[in-house]
Amino acid sequence: MTYDFIIIGGGSAGCVLANRLSARAGFSVCLLETGGRNQSPLIKTPLAIPLLFRIPKYNYGFETPVQPTQANRHIYNPRGRGLGGSSAINAMLYVRGDRQDYDDWAALGNEGWSYDEVLPYFKSLERQERIQDDFHGQHGELNVADSRSNHPIGKEFIDAATSLGYPFNPDFNGEHQAGVGHFQVTQKNGQRHSAADAFIHPLQASKSRKNLTVLSYSRVEKILFEGDRAIGVRFQQSQLLESDKDNNKTVELRANKEVILCAGAIHSPQLLMVSGVGPKDQLDALHIPLVKEIEGVGKNLQDHVDVCIVNQQKRHDLISLRPSSLWWLSNQAFDYFRSKRGAFTTSLVETGGFISSKGLDKRPDIQWQFIASAMDDHGRNIKMYGVQGTTLHACILRPKSRGEIRIMSADITSPPVIDSNMLSHPHDMKLMIEAVKLSRQIFQQAPLSLTNVKEIFPGEQVQSDEQIAAFIQEKSNNIYHPVGTCKMGIDEMAVVDPTLKVKGLNGLRVIDASIMPNLISGNTNAPTMMIAAKGAEMILADY
Repeated sequence: MTYDFIIIGGGSAGCVLANRLSARAGFSVCLLETGGRNQSPLIKTPLAIPLLFRIPKYNYGFETPVQPTQANRHIYNPRGRGLGGSSAINAMLYVRGDRQDYDDWAALGNEGWSYDEVLPYFKSLERQERIQDDFHGQHGELNVADSRSNHPIGKEFIDAATSLGYPFNPDFNGEHQAGVGHFQVTQKNGQRHSAADAFIHPLQASKSRKNLTVLSYSRVEKILFEGDRAIGVRFQQSQLLESDKDNNKTVELRANKEVILCAGAIHSPQLLMVSGVGPKDQLDALHIPLVKEIEGVGKNLQDHVDVCIVNQQKRHDLISLRPSSLWWLSNQAFDYFRSKRGAFTTSLVETGGFISSKGLDKRPDIQWQFIASAMDDHGRNIKMYGVQGTTLHACILRPKSRGEIRIMSADITSPPVIDSNMLSHPHDMKLMIEAVKLSRQIFQQAPLSLTNVKEIFPGEQVQSDEQIAAFIQEKSNNIYHPVGTCKMGIDEMAVVDPTLKVKGLNGLRVIDASIMPNLISGNTNAPTMMIAAKGAEMILADY
């Protein structure tokens, strides 16, 4: 049971990495994933996103402890489970972030990570259906397409925004990010195209990579070390995701070359800590033998804090459970099963934009995501499905608040503590208040204003900055972009160096969103896959 490379985690990063490393026929690669294959019709159907948020088979469904900065609430943290990871349950938006994000990484001492240096890796992964220019690729595995839904109210959102002077942007991943427009999505033929669909399932179907082993339902318990070198892993393998531990099979695998941790911003630091790598005080308190003290493991947690502005609308072609909408949706379902078009192909977030609170010509610091449905509490507030409404998500792109991941047990099956600490920095609340004000302006413009009935959230009684701040504390959530907990860098809190090797250890790298030193200006799925593609090239260059 020996492989050259053992990859822990079959999410967006792990799928790309397994694909790229196994392309070198001389290397044996094993990919370990806690969940299953994730080929259910629910995962394939884009409109099923709200259901995926409720099914433990596909979603870890973490909760933070009580957050004092968010009205003492527990903040929901959905994370994908199974091959494809969160790319199997997300809204499928293909967003890379802003050029300056990556130039800032390089300025921190991360050589090789500037925008011009990472752009080729984005392009190498992408099979772009519409855009052919210097910013996009047409020959990669990941299909990137325009939405096949194109709900008419999305165009009304764009018209309302452009009437205020925001420019229309046909490509958020092109030369400029600023403006409003239609998001592109990781879909193929109107269905979700997850990282597993793009990079793993075709290899399994063709049986073309004899040197790649993919083990589902395999929960890694610990990284194994000899001295300062990672030599393998110990994991529990089962046929059923929630099978009795007594019936699971304990397996150890050895790595000839490297163990590569791709478990994400929550699980990667957790696994390092239970394996003896992390802050000494936490490990000592849990009687975990120290392999390497690295204070930064679990620190530097960042996520996009987000709040929803919701308006009731007097129209019947919106996504809800009202009889008129259900009749419309039944016709849409027929279109989906016949031609994979219509509302069932929607990512929910079809239109949006990147704007600046400081002026139209400034670098965006706010992201909008517009939805043809009334939404509250991650879609878990069932009452909202009885409302004909629209939702405008507003999040701040580069928050200054920082949280951390901690462990309370040496048992990997015990959930980690996700202390997100959002809105703890005054900058973030100030900008969120401005984001709410700017978002409200959109609904006051034609053509959206022509079908408005009333504002549900924040509610017309909420007007002063103090009232808006209270609303934000009571209703804000994350928007599912946790990063930074094994950050890349050259400072004393960095966990990995710019080649993604864990500092002070041999044979161990972290390659996933946890290595981002700073959160990028947008959705994190595409950047995570880019990190894996670049990481794979660095590994192959070493051998």
